[in-house]
Amino acid sequence: MKRIEALAIVREFIKNENLVKHMFAVEAAMRFYAEKLNKDVELWGVVGLLHDFDWEIHPTLEDHPAEGAPLLRERGVPEPIVRAILSHAEHTGIPRDSLMEKALFACDEITGLITAVALVRPSRSLMDLQAKSVKKKWKDRHFAAGANREEMEQGAGEFGVELSEHITNVIEAMRRIAPELGLAG
Repeated sequence: MKRIEALAIVREFIKNENLVKHMFAVEAAMRFYAEKLNKDVELWGVVGLLHDFDWEIHPTLEDHPAEGAPLLRERGVPEPIVRAILSHAEHTGIPRDSLMEKALFACDEITGLITAVALVRPSRSLMDLQAKSVKKKWKDRHFAAGANREEMEQGAGEFGVELSEHITNVIEAMRRIAPELGLAG
């Protein structure tokens, strides 16, 4: 599946531009790791881009992403992509078997925390953000209280990347598209 096809699906179902930016951030992180690990960059990127495509129509854990999977299949999305999307949600019971599935789980939540940290900086930019700043905010449970830090730790662990290195990698990945994310300062 090509990115343009995946983006058409995203635009069909998602109107909230902040959610689209989140999906772009996860896509960037997935592409970064695919490059680093010599995997299929397009495939990994499409998985990141599509992972939350149904959140606006299925905004509950009970429904997302399980209720969205049939919509993807109707649109001809290959099964490895659908399976990866299903596996990124703990409650679906779909185990994360492939490296791509583990990467998606690892990259999803952490992009949100990184975005939140960048937005409270005077520069409002990823360009001067370092992992130590994210780790400092990490300790403040009132900051970005909805960010599931335990899930982020679990994701990095399952993916086999030390947490600080993972944060650094995802920041670097997101910097590549900082203007599209509104985080170029």
